[in-house]
Amino acid sequence: MTNLEPLNNYDKFQESFSNLNDPRRTSKGNLMYTINEILLLTISSVLCNITSYTGIVNFGEQKLDWLQKILPFKNGIPSHDTLGKFFQQLNPEEFNKCFITWAKNLSSLKDGEIIAIDGKDISGAKTNFGKVKHIVSAFATSAKMTIGQQTVSEKSNEITAIPKLLDLLFIKDCIVTTDAMGCQKKIAEKIISKQANYVLQLKENHPKMYDSIKMLFAEDLVDSANLNEDSGHGRIETRICEIIDDVHLLYGAQQWDSLKSAVRITSLREDKKTGKVSTESRYYISSLGCSAKKMNDIIRKHWAIENNLHWQLDVILSEDNDLKNIEASAENMNIIRKMALNMIEADNSIKKSKVIKMQTAMLNDKYREKLLFS
Repeated sequence: MTNLEPLNNYDKFQESFSNLNDPRRTSKGNLMYTINEILLLTISSVLCNITSYTGIVNFGEQKLDWLQKILPFKNGIPSHDTLGKFFQQLNPEEFNKCFITWAKNLSSLKDGEIIAIDGKDISGAKTNFGKVKHIVSAFATSAKMTIGQQTVSEKSNEITAIPKLLDLLFIKDCIVTTDAMGCQKKIAEKIISKQANYVLQLKENHPKMYDSIKMLFAEDLVDSANLNEDSGHGRIETRICEIIDDVHLLYGAQQWDSLKSAVRITSLREDKKTGKVSTESRYYISSLGCSAKKMNDIIRKHWAIENNLHWQLDVILSEDNDLKNIEASAENMNIIRKMALNMIEADNSIKKSKVIKMQTAMLNDKYREKLLFS
């Protein structure tokens, strides 16, 4: 068989996963499918928005000639049971480390990249104790790519998962944003130790500090302010960002590594149809000393993780309907879904939606190769 030209880059693709241990009993031999064949088949299928094991098998059977131009597949396509057992047993922590290496090679982060960290439940997947599986992701908001993730352990929460995730990431000169769950002294210290900056939402989980920041803004000690107006989805939203640079009066400020500013975002939302206006104030602490305009933009971009990752995992790739709840299946398939979204986002050759790009990948072998190996 003659190799297609883009397949020369397969070795580079494979290198990112070369340290992944095969969970099967390889010492006894008799393995009909290599780990590389299973991963290539599954990633290629999910790239075409095919996420069920039976669908992946069908894709492989229809595209066997194409797959054999890349890897031997001398025993054809594995059954859905084989796929299920493999992903149940594959160590998700090892797979995640390989994913982080792959994502780093796919796109280099620019200085000042905003890394939004937030968690998401996989509603169809439960732990051994019956809890819904919860995964914390790190999302580069300008690159629109996931750069790593960490599963929250059954007896823990995001407070312990976020430092573990940060330990794995390459985020020098980036800006890390979190919601109130991530507003912890040790998390701030960890971010600074990674040579990055932080913007952390502050709520009543730090009651004395929260009351103190509200009091500071009530006393009109603002050093700079910025107003941004946005219109869409039947409403007009005005976001006012105010910054206090002198934080020595903020309760407990000295306990937070490199704390430089206190921030208030006031959002005014007007319904275009009814004219009704609602107002909400949110508070943040940050290691940045920057303009109110820049801070307004940073905080607005944090929510990209909801629209450009969580929403797409659920609506485009139907993650919440996935019932792969046995052992590590849900976590491993979550990584593969994120790989697919990253590949599609990295491609600028066609200006289409992600859904259309996935349909094109299903129908066009050369485009699928380009996404996989460029």
